[in-house]
Amino acid sequence: MTDYAALLRGVNVGGVNLKMADLAEVVRGLGYTNVKTVLASGNVLFTTGDAASTAKQTLESALRERFGYEAWVHVLTVDAIRAIVAAYPFPRSGERHAYVVFAVKPEVRAELLAVALDDTVEQAQAGDGVIYWSVPKGSTLDSAMGKAQSAARHKPWITTRNLNTLEKLI
Repeated sequence: MTDYAALLRGVNVGGVNLKMADLAEVVRGLGYTNVKTVLASGNVLFTTGDAASTAKQTLESALRERFGYEAWVHVLTVDAIRAIVAAYPFPRSGERHAYVVFAVKPEVRAELLAVALDDTVEQAQAGDGVIYWSVPKGSTLDSAMGKAQSAARHKPWITTRNLNTLEKLI
């Protein structure tokens, strides 16, 4: 049995509204155990003997069927999230957001890392299957990286979490 975290993309933003109690009910209904939602932004912890890829497909199907939206889910072990958090390369401060961009496809990570950034404003660095990103508070959506991530073609492949959220998961 493996402890996983599922990161749902685009939940409780942009018109996709899910109650976390309903999300937990769906995950329990799949036979997963130790189910716990974290915050209201589509984060759920669970335990299963399934491989991450199987859990991803199972969750996406169940969410699409139950809630009627195009669900995309990133499933990682809790240990993997712990390692990602520990490797965050930028200084943290109250004036900046510390983000991790989870990108399934290497070519999407490469495309995002190729975005021209004003490094006096924001920084990005490759990690293991992720992009670490630091941006001033209030600038997330207007930043070059923020705009690049919002491209519709990236929806199935990326999701972003604040480092504080990931710390709550572990």
